[in-house]
Amino acid sequence: MTLVEKIQSRQAYLCVIGLGYVGLPLLAEFANAGFKAIGIDIDENKVKSINDGQSYIGDVSSKIISKNALEGNLRATTDFSFLAEADTVNICVPTPLRKTRDPDISYIVSAVEEIAKYIHKEQLIVLESTTYPGTTEEVILPMLEESGLKVGEGFYLAFSPERVDPGNAQYTTRNIPKVVGGVTPKCTEAASALYSATLSHTVPVRSAKAAETVKLLENTFRSVNIGLVNEIALMCNKMGIDVWEVIEAAATKPFGFMPFYPGPGLGGHCIPIDPFYLSWKAKLAGFEARFIELAGQINGSMPEYVVQKISDALNRSKKSVNGSRILILGVSYKENIDDVRESPALDVIRLLRLRGADVVYHDPLVKGVPDEIDGNAHIALTPETVSECDCAAIITGHRGVDYQLVLDNIPILVDTRNVMKGHQSDKIVKL
Repeated sequence: MTLVEKIQSRQAYLCVIGLGYVGLPLLAEFANAGFKAIGIDIDENKVKSINDGQSYIGDVSSKIISKNALEGNLRATTDFSFLAEADTVNICVPTPLRKTRDPDISYIVSAVEEIAKYIHKEQLIVLESTTYPGTTEEVILPMLEESGLKVGEGFYLAFSPERVDPGNAQYTTRNIPKVVGGVTPKCTEAASALYSATLSHTVPVRSAKAAETVKLLENTFRSVNIGLVNEIALMCNKMGIDVWEVIEAAATKPFGFMPFYPGPGLGGHCIPIDPFYLSWKAKLAGFEARFIELAGQINGSMPEYVVQKISDALNRSKKSVNGSRILILGVSYKENIDDVRESPALDVIRLLRLRGADVVYHDPLVKGVPDEIDGNAHIALTPETVSECDCAAIITGHRGVDYQLVLDNIPILVDTRNVMKGHQSDKIVKL
């Protein structure tokens, strides 16, 4: 029986390496589709949680994990030897940037080193971790072909970019179209069969490099446009124009315009990082990606701008940042999730503390406290706790937070997300 036939008949045994925001939802979808699937992660706490039927990812319910675990379709382990039994392997590990903004693909390399120990005939390996164009063919392929197996014949290798949007109830792992690009046509066929048996829609492209670039284009598009609107916000501030009103009016145009919104900076794993994978690769080819670099500079400067807005607002009240008690509202990188990866709130807190501020925060969703934040700094929102502060700044606007309570009990509210839209008060300072 061929690999494609095993997939179509649900007899294939599937494996996912890396059980984070991408890997765990994918593992759950494999199990939901009737496959026996195993997840591998070096974090023993994650493995135990899954085997106990508990999810630690907001977009995956514990009910789904528990149901599939009880039925024997889903389990997790730290033991890479299970790769020997797997018919397909999806790599969903982190790909951070080094401090020099060079790609760090060490997690990918480590995963592939483990796969290479157990690779066998008719096995499919798919990389989902965002990376620079050429990683699949230039880094992974040579490592796997050391086994003596030939790609497209002995084993199959492809790239399929993750498109996870944490907290988005409408678009999930299952119904977001899945781009797939194999090293050979047979690789694309095998990977497309896997995703077609699990997800709603697949989009084959002609190469792994094309698929790698698709992901970078998507996130660069967002980064550049957010950089543009952040620059417009800075410009409008200088000219005394309400940037939110401008965007809202421009968005009424039914063609040729897509609204993007300014904010305190970029967060999450993708948008602040992925474009630099593309610009780094472009530099190797002798091309300078100026839009990407400029957008990165503008977006990266927004936490400083927020701190300056806070400082100016305090000065107008004859107070300085040094010694003021400042309340940060929301520390996750976007609204209604608990993810603090690359959150601009952490930069704002750090910058304020460097200037001598006493910073406290409130976030109803963030459970784990990042290293940048003192665990004792979290406060409940009550008239008493808020009135002890000199200023508050909305960095992330969570649903259900009582911002009116804050406004009623504090002299200054800096709103970086336009959460207080429609409120007329001289206490409110807009981005």
